[in-house]
Formats: sequence, structure tokens, C-alpha cells
Amino acid sequence: MPDDREDPAARPGFAIAVAAEAIYLVNLMLAPGLAFLLLCWLWLRHHGSAPPLARCHLAQTMAASLWAGVLLVAANALIVLIGGYESPYTWVVAVLYFTTCHTTLICFGALGLARALAGHNYVYPLLGRPCDDT
Repeated sequence: MPDDREDPAARPGFAIAVAAEAIYLVNLMLAPGLAFLLLCWLWLRHHGSAPPLARCHLAQTMAASLWAGVLLVAANALIVLIGGYESPYTWVVAVLYFTTCHTTLICFGALGLARALAGHNYVYPLLGRPCDDT
């Protein structure tokens, strides 16, 4: 565990960790797809050579982004299975998805960004990847 008095920005991998978490949140809230491509590029460029802090945050955000895509496809499949987009049940599924899944993923991202800004690792609950101890 790093010394809490040290400047978090001085930790190796700080900028990449913060960028990964910020891009993850942009992917969920502002520019889905485009931000996911940017996150994929960041992961491809740095996942093998990044310091442990950056590797941890890159692994978390990529895993969570892929799970977010799976959950979105599952919600749409459920809508189609229960009657399509014309059905009144569509709104039930959509509201449940956004109030449970999507909001939870955003909360995980906000916590991950706070931990990255503090220079600490963060493993997303339920869907995160194990990190190296630093």
C-alpha cells in the first residue's frame, strides 16, 4: 500500500489509470461506442507494459465495459422475447436495466476514478479482474 502522504500523481501509471477510469465513465454516460474504442486503444497500447497501477485500472475498466455490453444485449434480448419494442413491458425492462445494472456500473466507475486519483488500485465488485498487489 502506498504512503498516503506521497503525491498520488507521482505514482507510476497514475495518468493511464485516471484516463482509463474517466474514459470508462464517458463510455457509459456520454459517448458510448466511441469511448469504448478509445478505451480499447488505451488497453492495447499499455496493458502489457504499464505499471501495476495502470494495469489494474485498465483490466477493471475493460472487464466492466465488456460486461456492460453483455448486459445491454441481454436487456434488449429480453425486450424482444417478451413482445418486442411495441410491448408495454419494454418500459419495465428498460427502467429496471437502467436503475439496477447501468447505475451500478456508473457507481463502480466513480469509485474506480476516485481510487485512481488517490493512486490506489481498485477491483470492481462482481465483475472485476484480480490485480497485482502494489
